[in-house]
Amino acid sequence: MDETITRQRTRSGGRSARRTLRMTRDFTMLPGLTRRIPVTEVMDEEGVERIDAASMHILETVGVVFRDRIALQDWAQAGAKVVGERVYLDRGLVRDLIATIPSDFTYSARNPANNVRLGGAHSVFVPMTGAPYLRDLDDVRRNPTLADLAMFHKLSHMAPALHSTAHHIVEPYDHPISQRHLRITYSSMKHSDKMFMGMTTSPKNAEDVMEMCAILFGEAFLEENPVTTGNCNGNSPLVWDETMLGAMRAFCRRNQPVLCSPFVLGGANTPASVPASVAQLNAEALSALAYTQVIRRGCPAIYGHYLSTVSMKSGAPMAGTPEISLMNFMIGQMARHYGVPWRTSSLLAGAKTFDAQAGYESAATLSATLHAGANYIWHSAGWNEAGMHCSVAKFVVDAEQCAMAYRMAEGPKWGDFDEALAAVADIGPGGHYLGHPHTQDNFQTAFFMPELFDNNSIEQWMAEGAKEITRRALDHARALLDAYEEPRLDEGVNEALLDYIARREREIPAADALNQDY
Repeated sequence: MDETITRQRTRSGGRSARRTLRMTRDFTMLPGLTRRIPVTEVMDEEGVERIDAASMHILETVGVVFRDRIALQDWAQAGAKVVGERVYLDRGLVRDLIATIPSDFTYSARNPANNVRLGGAHSVFVPMTGAPYLRDLDDVRRNPTLADLAMFHKLSHMAPALHSTAHHIVEPYDHPISQRHLRITYSSMKHSDKMFMGMTTSPKNAEDVMEMCAILFGEAFLEENPVTTGNCNGNSPLVWDETMLGAMRAFCRRNQPVLCSPFVLGGANTPASVPASVAQLNAEALSALAYTQVIRRGCPAIYGHYLSTVSMKSGAPMAGTPEISLMNFMIGQMARHYGVPWRTSSLLAGAKTFDAQAGYESAATLSATLHAGANYIWHSAGWNEAGMHCSVAKFVVDAEQCAMAYRMAEGPKWGDFDEALAAVADIGPGGHYLGHPHTQDNFQTAFFMPELFDNNSIEQWMAEGAKEITRRALDHARALLDAYEEPRLDEGVNEALLDYIARREREIPAADALNQDY
């Protein structure tokens, strides 16, 4: 045991190295982003009305399948036409229901300083989730563990521009699938005091998340304050299944928001047309948003989607394509038309390593989501190989890209304009500003200086080891993890969470994954 501790301290550089890193870097979370740049609107008012009319026509005449007995009963009681599993939704009913969704709300984090507002001009960055593989600190692609998940939660905690730890950034394969949601939720709660997401992999799992949130925040607090986010994926085209709808009810009944997310593979499960794909997606999202209000009027909900286009050569999903950007712009307009917050996916890449393709695809998506005015910007760090792996190197670079995007989206800062302008008269023609007092006072904040990009001369770059971006990023990730300090849970709360997990793990057979409602 003593040898292990010694080895760990040697690897990390010891307490003094961690203290030095903490003194030279600020890990304080940036406030939720308030965007001050114009949104890109690719449709005029007639275009928005055309998409709306097409979506309402789909809901009224084609209908949406709800493969869930309770949801069908709920819809019939709400006045919808129900034929078998197909629900036909009158546009008046849909408009009445979605009108009760809050246009914005505030998430409460374990640390109140990390509370964030969502909706309107208010946005948050959330890391990726769901990767069955990772590229680790040695850039090796392998199956993840609970320790790997904890590592990503720690990195999320230390990234100022990430406002959440999400949930299963990677799948922890060293824990039984039927019990995994408990450990994933606990890792989010333990390793960071930012907001987090809640598992919706089954109705029972969603209930467990709600119970753990009630332990962490208190039942009464949970009733009045959004503290987590569920994601409910539709089965495009035009199907919502029992698993997602049951999980949706678990969250909405406790006043917790869900992302109502059709899963778009453009050309495969939507028409091979950008406007028609958006019309179908919009109908799917509206049907789920409306159902959240059938469950509980006034509960927060988020217009969601996952967007990809399909290669007609291979059938593989693609990232960073122009059509995805166009759909993001259009969906942003539709969400604003209905007055609801909306979610998108950002920094997506289909590359197999952290290479130039990954960078180009991610940059294209990030730019489009910001200019589209997205609120809940998910998959903002780590996503590669079409979501099949989370790359440690890409994760930390993506997080810094979010910080750069945050700075851009804040718009110009005018606070020192007069002082800076006065420096022009001081310097005059032919001079330079490097030694001017205004420059000396503001050089660290006037222009964003990325830590992970190398802008030195090639001679200096070679003298420092000729490190390319992946190596620099992995070195940076190790340094961050060495400097990590856990924001400790209240001892009583921690004990109660562990007791709950232990009881539920006794109740859920570890080997019963096939029979578990997962």
